[in-house]
Amino acid sequence: MASRGGFPGGSGSPMNPGVNPVNPGHAGGMRMPVMQPNSGYRGMTNSAPPYHQSSPQRHMTPNRGVPMPGMGGMGGMAGPPMPGPSYGGGMAMRSAMGQSPMDPTRKRLLQQQQQQAGMPGQRRGGKRRKMADKVLPQRIRDLVPESQAYMDLLAFERKLDQTIARKRMEIQEAIKKPITQKRKLRIYISNTYTPAKPEGEEAEKVASWELRVEGKLLEDPGKQKRKFSSFFKSLVIELDKELYGPDNHLVEWHRLPTTQETDGFQVKRPGDVNVKCTLLLMLDHQPPQYKLDPRLARLLGVHTQTRASIMQALWLYIKNNKLQDSHEKEYINCNRYFRQIFACTRMKFSEIPLKLAGLLQHPDPIVINHIISVDPNDQKRTACFDIDVEVDDPLKAQMTGFLSSTTNQQEIAALEIKIHETIESINQLKTQRDFMLSFSNNPQDFIQDWLKSQSRDLKMMTDVAGNPEEERRADFYQSPWVPEAVGRYVYSKVQQRRQELEQVLGIRLT
Repeated sequence: MASRGGFPGGSGSPMNPGVNPVNPGHAGGMRMPVMQPNSGYRGMTNSAPPYHQSSPQRHMTPNRGVPMPGMGGMGGMAGPPMPGPSYGGGMAMRSAMGQSPMDPTRKRLLQQQQQQAGMPGQRRGGKRRKMADKVLPQRIRDLVPESQAYMDLLAFERKLDQTIARKRMEIQEAIKKPITQKRKLRIYISNTYTPAKPEGEEAEKVASWELRVEGKLLEDPGKQKRKFSSFFKSLVIELDKELYGPDNHLVEWHRLPTTQETDGFQVKRPGDVNVKCTLLLMLDHQPPQYKLDPRLARLLGVHTQTRASIMQALWLYIKNNKLQDSHEKEYINCNRYFRQIFACTRMKFSEIPLKLAGLLQHPDPIVINHIISVDPNDQKRTACFDIDVEVDDPLKAQMTGFLSSTTNQQEIAALEIKIHETIESINQLKTQRDFMLSFSNNPQDFIQDWLKSQSRDLKMMTDVAGNPEEERRADFYQSPWVPEAVGRYVYSKVQQRRQELEQVLGIRLT
């Protein structure tokens, strides 16, 4: 019985002024829509048909978007999505009928929606764009055949984005590993000789020589030149022990955390005879490299490499020779070569690093034999030696710059936003064109269908149950169930007010 109801009152409706069927009083326990001021419903009079309003542009503005017959809501609306159109004006309410109180939660939600509706630009800016939003609908492509070129570009862009994303991931994985290239480092070794001078002259009283060790990269494309000492971990010059004794025949340089890089090394010693010397250069490998035990080096085919490369070569040998236990995967069954090298018949994978540490040695130094000549005719001679060194690949800096660069990404994002806005504008213009075209083809049927659509949207938006055509008549409110519905409605409001007072006063009313 109490499926719908309202206050009995004067006759009228949106088509007959004087009645407000959208905000009737309902009995408790029923679905009761609560209308707010400026609810979006615009009252209409019988003085003219709906399509002869004094301000028709308020309902059919091009920038709002207008509905197709039977399509429902208005296109291009700002603010939160609503199930119906956005009407202008306020609700015509009777002065003797007070406004029903609103639930606080629903009131806050409505305020947030109104704030969002008042800031369409911010909401549009915060909307998450999707690839599907850039696709032109089929009806527009049929209307404009030239738009197929845009769809072809969109498909190409999708493939290009996939390729760039894949390459970006490959670059990210590549820069995690050291990217180096081999270059030639030319070492220049020369010496000068200063003979002793007679007494009384301002010069050296003892003959001496000076050894110079310098070097540079050949065909170095880098803008910033690396210092010569930055390629080495240590440098030892071993002089003739018979000439300089066992305690003074070594000249050593070792890299420390506080070491400043230099372009060369100089050694000055007294002497007037040719001196045999040996230069021991220890390269500074990054990451560090190690020399393998000769037996393991012959087995794996690796002499000097990084620890990671040695572990990889060891695992490949184990895999190719099927040394992994078929039942206990964490164990390795040693063959006769492994038994000689690791001195065990079986070992775990976790034991390999510990056993391998005893088989790793420092790499061999670069040995250069040189004779320091005190002959005046040899003073201008310079010995040159080329050695292979590993330097950072310039491509790594370019790859890092590509990943960290945001200039192109910002430009692409701006163009993406522009494309989305253009597609939205095209869709709105197509909707307006369909609206105007339908109206021009058959104005009468179009207006009838449009009014039916707006009526359905209004009913859905206001959550009204029942038949509006019956409810707009005065006889509807003379039904026998109306007094009971009013009583239930008043009782529910009294109970709601009682609960509010109990919460405020902190007591229970009896």
